[in-house]
Amino acid sequence: MSQNLNGVREHYAATGVLQRIRAALATLGPEDRPLTPRELGAMDQFHTRGHAATAELAELAAIGPADRVLDLGCGIGGPARLIADSRGCRVTGLDLSEGFVEAARYLSLRTGQQERVQFHCGSALAMDFADASFDVVLLQHVAMNIADRERLYREIRRVLAPGGRFATYDVVRGEGEPLYPAPWARDAKDSFLLDAQATRDAVEAAGLRVRAWRDDTQTARDWAAQLKAAAASAPRPSAPGLGVVMGPDFPAQAGNHARNLLEGRVGVLMAVFEAV
Repeated sequence: MSQNLNGVREHYAATGVLQRIRAALATLGPEDRPLTPRELGAMDQFHTRGHAATAELAELAAIGPADRVLDLGCGIGGPARLIADSRGCRVTGLDLSEGFVEAARYLSLRTGQQERVQFHCGSALAMDFADASFDVVLLQHVAMNIADRERLYREIRRVLAPGGRFATYDVVRGEGEPLYPAPWARDAKDSFLLDAQATRDAVEAAGLRVRAWRDDTQTARDWAAQLKAAAASAPRPSAPGLGVVMGPDFPAQAGNHARNLLEGRVGVLMAVFEAV
């Protein structure tokens, strides 16, 4: 494998994640209380703009009930559960972190979705899926951890059926160096940002053509500004958040992500490509 993934694996290998999730969810009711995907939204969407971005990406990719969907870098399964619930399809999730996959399976049992979503541990650079296994592949806030973009996008193209869609929502390089720690990397050595045009070039080189293209940077900046303003107001009770999953460093990571967006150090791209 052309990239040593140990640094990425360590960044997301928060210990005791399932135990922390179970303890946090106890505030919502007993263990046998069913949960809905939206109740978990503050905790299980590991990307800018959360549920809203996932819903918009699914709409842009025109995901339907018959589609076989793969969520790469699925985390604890939030987007997979949301899409299965809202689009009526089956979703497979793949993530490098065993702890995240364990938590994804547990939360899917709590939402009663274990028959519609399934999760596996593995690398996006060497997927254990047959050629043309999926109609849609989702990638949200994952590519910035991967140095070998050529291999990543080739693997995505390989598992897509002819005419299948690759839907991506990712952080891209802006002006200047990002501040770290960020949600995807504690320092620059594990961060592999490309700008939007370089991302497009790399995806198209793998045999995928643009179907929809949207610069989501300003929307992301507005979101970051709203979060910053809310954080400055009086604290209010809220649902369990990403800090439960990512650990005590998350406030610093989230703060730097907001600054990176607001200062133009990074942007956000939403796009859909079609397999040719």
